[in-house]
Amino acid sequence: MTDPESQTPPPAPPAAPEPPAASGPSPSRWLKPALIVSVALNLAVAGLVLGAWLRDGPHGGMPRDISFGPFSDALNDQDRRALRKDLMERAGEFRSSRKATQAEFRELLTALRADPFDPAAVKSALAAIETRNVERLQLGRSLIETRLIEMSPEDRKAFADRLERGLRRRPKD
Repeated sequence: MTDPESQTPPPAPPAAPEPPAASGPSPSRWLKPALIVSVALNLAVAGLVLGAWLRDGPHGGMPRDISFGPFSDALNDQDRRALRKDLMERAGEFRSSRKATQAEFRELLTALRADPFDPAAVKSALAAIETRNVERLQLGRSLIETRLIEMSPEDRKAFADRLERGLRRRPKD
Protein backbone atom coordinates (compact mmCIF):
# COMPACT_ATOMS: atom_id res chain seq x y z
CA MET A 1 0.00 0.00 0.00
CA THR A 2 1.28 3.43 -0.81
CA ASP A 3 0.98 6.51 1.29
CA PRO A 4 -1.46 8.95 -0.45
CA GLU A 5 0.57 11.97 0.69
CA SER A 6 3.74 10.69 -0.99
CA GLN A 7 2.13 10.32 -4.42
CA THR A 8 2.78 13.03 -6.97
CA PRO A 9 -0.19 14.54 -8.77
CA PRO A 10 -0.55 13.71 -12.45
CA PRO A 11 0.95 16.28 -14.81
CA ALA A 12 -1.38 19.05 -15.98
CA PRO A 13 -2.60 18.80 -19.58
CA PRO A 14 -0.79 21.09 -22.01
CA ALA A 15 -2.33 24.56 -22.37
CA ALA A 16 -4.30 25.28 -25.52
CA PRO A 17 -2.39 27.47 -27.96
CA GLU A 18 -3.33 31.14 -27.94
CA PRO A 19 -5.34 32.17 -31.02
CA PRO A 20 -3.53 34.64 -33.25
CA ALA A 21 -4.37 38.27 -32.54
CA ALA A 22 -6.74 39.74 -35.11
CA SER A 23 -5.59 42.81 -36.91
CA GLY A 24 -7.88 45.80 -37.27
CA PRO A 25 -10.57 47.11 -34.93
CA SER A 26 -12.07 44.71 -32.47
CA PRO A 27 -15.58 43.66 -33.48
CA SER A 28 -16.62 43.92 -29.84
CA ARG A 29 -15.98 47.69 -29.91
CA TRP A 30 -18.65 48.40 -32.51
CA LEU A 31 -20.84 45.34 -32.14
CA LYS A 32 -22.51 46.30 -28.85
CA PRO A 33 -23.42 49.88 -29.92
CA ALA A 34 -24.63 48.62 -33.30
CA LEU A 35 -26.83 46.00 -31.66
CA ILE A 36 -28.21 48.53 -29.19
CA VAL A 37 -29.11 50.97 -31.97
CA SER A 38 -30.62 48.19 -34.06
CA VAL A 39 -32.71 46.83 -31.20
CA ALA A 40 -33.83 50.34 -30.19
CA LEU A 41 -34.98 51.17 -33.70
CA ASN A 42 -36.68 47.81 -34.10
CA LEU A 43 -38.52 48.27 -30.82
CA ALA A 44 -39.47 51.85 -31.70
CA VAL A 45 -41.02 50.83 -35.01
CA ALA A 46 -42.65 47.70 -33.57
CA GLY A 47 -43.97 49.72 -30.62
CA LEU A 48 -45.31 52.31 -33.01
CA VAL A 49 -47.33 49.72 -34.87
CA LEU A 50 -48.45 47.76 -31.83
CA GLY A 51 -49.36 50.90 -29.90
CA ALA A 52 -51.52 52.15 -32.76
CA TRP A 53 -53.26 48.84 -33.10
CA LEU A 54 -53.88 48.44 -29.37
CA ARG A 55 -55.11 52.00 -28.94
CA ASP A 56 -57.20 52.41 -32.08
CA GLY A 57 -57.96 48.82 -33.04
CA PRO A 58 -57.17 47.19 -36.36
CA HIS A 59 -59.07 49.80 -38.38
CA GLY A 60 -57.88 52.90 -36.53
CA GLY A 61 -55.22 55.37 -37.53
CA MET A 62 -51.54 55.40 -36.80
CA PRO A 63 -50.18 56.84 -33.55
CA ARG A 64 -50.39 60.53 -32.92
CA ASP A 65 -46.77 60.62 -31.73
CA ILE A 66 -44.12 58.89 -33.79
CA SER A 67 -41.13 57.72 -31.80
CA PHE A 68 -37.81 57.14 -33.50
CA GLY A 69 -35.65 57.33 -30.41
CA PRO A 70 -33.31 60.33 -30.28
CA PHE A 71 -34.42 61.33 -33.79
CA SER A 72 -37.94 62.09 -32.52
CA ASP A 73 -36.64 64.53 -29.94
CA ALA A 74 -34.61 66.33 -32.60
CA LEU A 75 -37.51 66.75 -35.05
CA ASN A 76 -39.50 69.96 -35.04
CA ASP A 77 -43.31 69.92 -35.14
CA GLN A 78 -43.45 70.38 -38.91
CA ASP A 79 -41.10 67.42 -39.48
CA ARG A 80 -43.09 65.27 -37.05
CA ARG A 81 -46.32 66.06 -38.91
CA ALA A 82 -44.67 65.26 -42.25
CA LEU A 83 -43.36 61.92 -40.92
CA ARG A 84 -46.79 61.08 -39.51
CA LYS A 85 -48.38 61.85 -42.89
CA ASP A 86 -45.82 59.68 -44.70
CA LEU A 87 -46.39 56.88 -42.22
CA MET A 88 -50.17 57.10 -42.61
CA GLU A 89 -49.73 56.70 -46.37
CA ARG A 90 -47.81 53.47 -45.72
CA ALA A 91 -50.15 52.16 -42.99
CA GLY A 92 -51.37 49.41 -45.32
CA GLU A 93 -47.91 47.87 -45.25
CA PHE A 94 -48.19 47.50 -41.48
CA ARG A 95 -51.70 46.10 -41.61
CA SER A 96 -50.83 43.54 -44.26
CA SER A 97 -47.91 42.23 -42.23
CA ARG A 98 -49.87 42.00 -38.98
CA LYS A 99 -51.29 38.54 -39.73
CA ALA A 100 -47.86 37.27 -40.75
CA THR A 101 -46.38 38.69 -37.55
CA GLN A 102 -49.05 36.97 -35.45
CA ALA A 103 -48.35 33.67 -37.22
CA GLU A 104 -44.62 34.04 -36.60
CA PHE A 105 -45.17 34.56 -32.88
CA ARG A 106 -47.57 31.60 -32.74
CA GLU A 107 -44.80 29.47 -34.30
CA LEU A 108 -42.35 30.74 -31.68
CA LEU A 109 -44.74 29.99 -28.83
CA THR A 110 -45.37 26.50 -30.20
CA ALA A 111 -41.63 25.88 -30.52
CA LEU A 112 -40.97 27.13 -26.98
CA ARG A 113 -43.61 24.80 -25.54
CA ALA A 114 -42.70 21.76 -27.64
CA ASP A 115 -41.73 18.59 -25.86
CA PRO A 116 -39.22 17.51 -26.87
CA PHE A 117 -37.76 20.97 -27.29
CA ASP A 118 -36.38 21.68 -30.76
CA PRO A 119 -33.77 24.50 -30.76
CA ALA A 120 -33.83 24.62 -34.57
CA ALA A 121 -37.56 25.43 -34.54
CA VAL A 122 -36.98 28.28 -32.07
CA LYS A 123 -34.13 29.61 -34.19
CA SER A 124 -36.29 29.45 -37.30
CA ALA A 125 -39.18 31.30 -35.63
CA LEU A 126 -36.85 33.97 -34.27
CA ALA A 127 -35.27 34.41 -37.70
CA ALA A 128 -38.71 34.98 -39.24
CA ILE A 129 -39.53 37.58 -36.57
CA GLU A 130 -36.17 39.24 -37.14
CA THR A 131 -36.83 39.45 -40.88
CA ARG A 132 -40.16 41.18 -40.30
CA ASN A 133 -38.54 43.60 -37.81
CA VAL A 134 -35.84 44.42 -40.34
CA GLU A 135 -38.56 45.30 -42.85
CA ARG A 136 -40.15 47.65 -40.33
CA LEU A 137 -36.79 49.14 -39.46
CA GLN A 138 -36.08 49.77 -43.13
CA LEU A 139 -39.40 51.58 -43.48
CA GLY A 140 -38.64 53.77 -40.46
CA ARG A 141 -35.15 54.50 -41.72
CA SER A 142 -36.51 55.33 -45.16
CA LEU A 143 -39.01 57.81 -43.71
CA ILE A 144 -36.39 59.55 -41.54
CA GLU A 145 -33.87 59.51 -44.38
CA THR A 146 -36.31 61.12 -46.83
CA ARG A 147 -37.22 63.79 -44.29
CA LEU A 148 -33.56 64.64 -43.62
CA ILE A 149 -32.75 64.87 -47.33
CA GLU A 150 -35.75 67.16 -47.95
CA MET A 151 -34.70 69.58 -45.18
CA SER A 152 -33.13 72.90 -46.06
CA PRO A 153 -29.46 73.27 -45.06
CA GLU A 154 -30.50 75.51 -42.15
CA ASP A 155 -33.12 73.02 -40.95
CA ARG A 156 -30.62 70.16 -41.23
CA LYS A 157 -28.07 72.07 -39.14
CA ALA A 158 -30.72 72.88 -36.53
CA PHE A 159 -31.77 69.21 -36.50
CA ALA A 160 -28.13 68.15 -36.04
CA ASP A 161 -27.77 70.57 -33.11
CA ARG A 162 -30.94 69.25 -31.44
CA LEU A 163 -29.86 65.65 -32.06
CA GLU A 164 -26.45 66.31 -30.55
CA ARG A 165 -27.99 67.94 -27.45
CA GLY A 166 -30.35 64.99 -27.08
CA LEU A 167 -27.53 62.46 -27.39
CA ARG A 168 -25.50 64.26 -24.72
CA ARG A 169 -28.43 64.02 -22.29
CA ARG A 170 -28.79 60.26 -22.71
CA PRO A 171 -26.99 58.13 -20.09
CA LYS A 172 -23.95 56.24 -21.26
CA ASP A 173 -23.82 52.47 -20.88
